[in-house]
Amino acid sequence: MKTFETSLSSSQSGMLLLNNSLELVASNQEAIQILSYPDPTKRLNFASMGLARRRSDGFEFIKEFKSGRRKYVCRSFQVNGGKSVPLSALLFDRCSVITTLVMMEQFRQKFHLTQRETETIELLVQGLTSKEIATRMGISPNTVKTMLHTAMIKVGASTRAGVLGKIIGAMQNQEAGERHAADRHQASG
Repeated sequence: MKTFETSLSSSQSGMLLLNNSLELVASNQEAIQILSYPDPTKRLNFASMGLARRRSDGFEFIKEFKSGRRKYVCRSFQVNGGKSVPLSALLFDRCSVITTLVMMEQFRQKFHLTQRETETIELLVQGLTSKEIATRMGISPNTVKTMLHTAMIKVGASTRAGVLGKIIGAMQNQEAGERHAADRHQASG
């Protein structure tokens, strides 16, 4: 099994890359720990874990799950693995509603996003499609696409994945700042 190391590991986020048969292509250690809890020696079978439900157009992945007492949000993204091999990337983040709300408000202010653009991005981060976002917000899918396009321009991204990357980067910077402040406080105390 290949290990996929990212800077996300410090924030306890898990990342899986699965092929179209739900076989593991790559992962980071956090994802394996999250999914194998409480028995780290347990052999994982991703096809039977309940992470996805087969649909006619591919898979629909779960949006959240619990591992022990911790609750995780699962975001799924379709990526091209080269040679036209479709892959699914799954990102597991621990739920922290207050941190997410504060971070999204700071993100909104930094990029001068409207409240509706921010709401659209929050739903995108949850892994929803334009149609699902439209249903949740009570607007048309074309309006969702327009709001996402406007938000992409404001944050300097050319794709939806680029917007997500900016958000993940902002979360990592915030967490690094909080750790640095805690280290300084601990060193002075």
